[in-house]
Amino acid sequence: MTDTEVQAAEELSAPVTIGVDAYLSEEYARAERDKLWRKVWQQVGRVEDLPTVGSYLTYDILDDSIVVVRTGPDTFKAHHNVCMHRARRLVDTPEGAKNACGRKKSFVCGFHGWTYDLDGSCIHVPEKQDWQGALTPQNTHLAPVNVDTWGGWVWINMDPDCEPLRDYLEPAATMLDPFQLDKMRCKWRKWLHFQCNWKVAMEAFNETYHVATTHPQFNKFGTFRGWAKAHGRHSNIGYDAPKDLEKTKSKIRLGTGADPRISTAEMQVYTLEETNATTTKTLADAARRLVDELPEGTPADQVLEHWLSSARRDDAARGVIWPTIDPEHLAKSGTAWQIFPNFQIGQGLTTALCYSARPYGYDPNMCLFEASCYELYPEGQEPHPEWEYLPPDDPNWRTVFPQDFSNMAAVQQGMKSLGFTGTKPNPYMERSTANLHRNLAEYMGTGAPRELGNES
Repeated sequence: MTDTEVQAAEELSAPVTIGVDAYLSEEYARAERDKLWRKVWQQVGRVEDLPTVGSYLTYDILDDSIVVVRTGPDTFKAHHNVCMHRARRLVDTPEGAKNACGRKKSFVCGFHGWTYDLDGSCIHVPEKQDWQGALTPQNTHLAPVNVDTWGGWVWINMDPDCEPLRDYLEPAATMLDPFQLDKMRCKWRKWLHFQCNWKVAMEAFNETYHVATTHPQFNKFGTFRGWAKAHGRHSNIGYDAPKDLEKTKSKIRLGTGADPRISTAEMQVYTLEETNATTTKTLADAARRLVDELPEGTPADQVLEHWLSSARRDDAARGVIWPTIDPEHLAKSGTAWQIFPNFQIGQGLTTALCYSARPYGYDPNMCLFEASCYELYPEGQEPHPEWEYLPPDDPNWRTVFPQDFSNMAAVQQGMKSLGFTGTKPNPYMERSTANLHRNLAEYMGTGAPRELGNES
């Protein structure tokens, strides 16, 4: 390991505790508007959500609404969604929708008819002469917002002095580039409101420590010890690499002495049917054939190699080419990256599962939560799903996600207890949570994790 990698591995390795104000305080929630959300890069949608010139979408967070529009084949502009005349929003979010989207040649204010082109210039003011020449291109132009793209997503930053997106995303961007996330397309996308703080929602998914208890059905497939590492603003999680072949086998097979051909198929089929994410039909179908294609007693490592090679060939035959990623890079990348402050990318060779959460008003007990799954598709066969609102008890979430959801409101309520003295994240498996709060403290000026055991 390099000195930088050693330092990163040691960051936040000591036990810490985190106070509850960041989750419960309305004053803290209000301060986040100016100190956090108006300062950071935020993912607001996919490039393919804006397919043609004039395509637009809105993104709302607290008091701010941003409209992002495609202005050319490879160019985007973002503006504050507010008319420069009397502050009416130019684009309203339909009732019950997460955002507004569509296509326009210009943006016309519904109050008095001031009109703006896609670049944000004011091109029409009714009775403009009444201002006696005081209206200028400068004081009538929509307020600009920084916009850029990476990984197939569109990102905005309201801070005029912000650093470039690529710099902000490192080292996550370099680690994730080989996965070709920009070539994936959305398989499904769902959103809902939760009765918990946005941090509680993100922390329900940014570690593997919960898997054995929250998702006990996976325990029969083996013991999976996870890790979490801090990388400046961002962090990633993954699973410990087995130290020898026998441990490799135990990671894959279904319980001690079970047939790895069967356990691989059972796990892939279950995951596909009960999450519709983190695996694909190609992988599940290839796993189903293992019993017919390999003799009983085939070692686990050979089962794994045969399964993945078979699935890769199947995908190639239908026009899906897997990215080629160096095994060492693949191991370092882990299974998911937490992009500060509120976006998680769970990357795979042909699929990605992503989460984001943000405040829903200034009530610290509420958030807007989004989950979306991406996959590589043959050209011309990509789906185009709309955002679907699904309450947490909707059966379309299937079985695994509701297990995670069951913790979120319960954690938010439990933090209000007189008997709770602060979060105590696992220093090895929940380091992403500690890193989130370390970075939040730098923006907010309060709430830094404290060393556990020396509170007095």
